Amino acid sequence: MRRHLVPAALLLPLTLLLAACGGNSAADTAGAGTDGKGSLTLNVGDQKGGSEAVLRAAGELKNLDYKIKWSTFTSGPPLLEAVNAKAVDIGGVGNTPPVFAAGAGSKVSVVAAWHGTSKGEAILVPKNSSLRKPEELKGRSIAVAQGSSAHFQLIASLKEAGLKLSDVKVKYLQPADALAAFTGGKVDAWAVWDPYTSQVLQAKQGRILADGDGVVNGLSFQVAAPSALKDTKKAAAVKDYLERLRRAQDWVYRHPDAWAKVWAKDTGLPYEVALASVKRTNASRIAVAVDKPLIASEQQIADTFTELKLIPGKVDFAAFVDTRFNGGLPPSTTTPRVYKDS
Repeated sequence: MRRHLVPAALLLPLTLLLAACGGNSAADTAGAGTDGKGSLTLNVGDQKGGSEAVLRAAGELKNLDYKIKWSTFTSGPPLLEAVNAKAVDIGGVGNTPPVFAAGAGSKVSVVAAWHGTSKGEAILVPKNSSLRKPEELKGRSIAVAQGSSAHFQLIASLKEAGLKLSDVKVKYLQPADALAAFTGGKVDAWAVWDPYTSQVLQAKQGRILADGDGVVNGLSFQVAAPSALKDTKKAAAVKDYLERLRRAQDWVYRHPDAWAKVWAKDTGLPYEVALASVKRTNASRIAVAVDKPLIASEQQIADTFTELKLIPGKVDFAAFVDTRFNGGLPPSTTTPRVYKDS
């Protein structure tokens, strides 16, 4: 395996990682498998290298008194479409897909949240680019996946620099096409997320012009079907499932190297890229409550996309959350963990 050169073709398996970030890729629900035993089945939407992989690596799929039937999706929007259609009971996405689902009037409920750093959400420029600060992006071309978390990060970073989206030339491209455009000199910058950020940095193909830390909220979610939550037995299974996910995330923080090896094997990522992404982003996440500050933060994202006419009409994000699983979790504003090399 090449350790430094990461070809564009490698991004093909990485399209399976988009569930946390948005995009327009379709679902692939075939052959995902089942865990556990019992008469109750919890249908879980997942991504390659996502919840199933981390739960298995952390030993959290043992002693299940209900079944988990896994369905794999390539992005957040189709996963939430499946939740809306009651084909999936619960699934994991990032901070932007629920906003678009709410805008479409989908029947979905955010039931759990994690807060991590946004250092992996970055605007990248080629290594030899003359651009040194975000203000210099005015009039430049920037690749980004429409409706993704990077889309909002781009908007927010431009605002921090005193610019509007209309001040730049936006090229709406999915990651595989965006990488080709980026490395081929067809765009001046690329707004994207980890592990793509780590991939470009590890391959020495570019550098970070600006990242989302302190600019975007760094939230990721588990989103459930309201119909599943109305079923007492399924709601109990959802509670148990979320507790397992929270413990698994704690395991990732304690064992970043072990998780990077599993993640690399499951996704086709080079180990060095996976480890860099884990240390920069994945290991920082901490389980937090679905609370008023979280709702307000997501409402801001919704309002931003409404103003840009990418979402039709006003969204009331508070109508799309369920706080029953908060328990004693800390506020959503809790500072993410920082991974430090030993």
